[in-house]
Amino acid sequence: MRTGSLSILGAAVWDGDRFTKRDLHIVEGTVSDRPAADTTTVNGRGRWLIPGLIDAHFHAYATSQDGLEDERGPLSYAAINGTRRLHAALQRGFTTVRDVAGGDIGLSRAIDADLFPSPRYLFTGPALSQTGGHGDPRSAHVDICFTHGHMCEIIDGVEPLRIAVRNRLRTGAHAIKVMASGGVFSLTDPIRVPQYSDEELQVVVAEATRRGSYVAAHAYSSEAVQHAISNGVRSIEHGNLIDAATAGRIADAGAYLVPTLAAYDAMDRRGAAIGLNATSLAKNAEVLSQGREAVRLALAAGVRVGFGTDLMGELEDDQLCGVRLQVEASGAAATLHAMTTVNAALIRDERAGHLGSGAYGDAVLLTADPIAEPAALWEQDARALVVRGGIAVAP
Repeated sequence: MRTGSLSILGAAVWDGDRFTKRDLHIVEGTVSDRPAADTTTVNGRGRWLIPGLIDAHFHAYATSQDGLEDERGPLSYAAINGTRRLHAALQRGFTTVRDVAGGDIGLSRAIDADLFPSPRYLFTGPALSQTGGHGDPRSAHVDICFTHGHMCEIIDGVEPLRIAVRNRLRTGAHAIKVMASGGVFSLTDPIRVPQYSDEELQVVVAEATRRGSYVAAHAYSSEAVQHAISNGVRSIEHGNLIDAATAGRIADAGAYLVPTLAAYDAMDRRGAAIGLNATSLAKNAEVLSQGREAVRLALAAGVRVGFGTDLMGELEDDQLCGVRLQVEASGAAATLHAMTTVNAALIRDERAGHLGSGAYGDAVLLTADPIAEPAALWEQDARALVVRGGIAVAP
């Protein structure tokens, strides 16, 4: 992976709590106390510098609003389209993404080989789903066989799940994704009902933990979230329908909540026009209004709240809209903290999410103070420069 050297001079640099004016030096892709010899310099005076942002719920292979198309369409198309999605995310300032349901070692190797511009890329491989669960794209009246696709795989039973987890970790998965409740995109599962048995979740968590990894769970309702965390899940994805007691349980468990407010807003505004089915539109209406309240409840309970987007198909260009929605729910400082410090802790990467010595040379130079003027966090025009590994990203 290519790296470069760059010095940004005189900017107000975010240190995790506040902005402090200083020079930032990146030497061969890493933040350093001293500049490289003959380094390229950027005038940062009158501008604000934040760490490269992290989207902890991304889908490179989500090519459409149709579940079967996403799963069984040509993988070559999904991968090539995924390169476009990843490049666009990088240009928006997301220098790291966690792909939870999809991705594979081939896409990861292409990124490491600099075959196309991309954020740092962590993937789970296909999410694990029970039959008739959120990862099962079949409608009730369709009599076809479906076992696996590019984003989800149907695995039932303790021993088959054990093997599936081991194989994902063998092939480079960062974490394991399970579907622990119904969802908007799937057609036959009620949103609130927990999915997978205790024994099934426990074996997934045990295998991942033994390898130094962890489990992320798609879960909306209080009962599904509590079912997931009681069985050792570390990362709750979505969580729109939680109550205050459940937020307290997440905090007590030391788990994370990754809200994905962009997805529901985008499906509500644009879903019908781009062909999202009526079942999914109705489910989306159920979770749309409660997403922001879930963020507030979680923060009040002391939960570590991250940031994700979960955008499918053409909706991926609403990624920065998700930033605005989370700012509206929790404020600019908390959202910036979520996209940097919290998400870096979630992915267990001490070099991400900050601009201290030894950090990745990933940064976004803004034209306005994002705490005083929060729109700077979500307006593309406010990005004066995006840097990944000490190399400026082409607009």
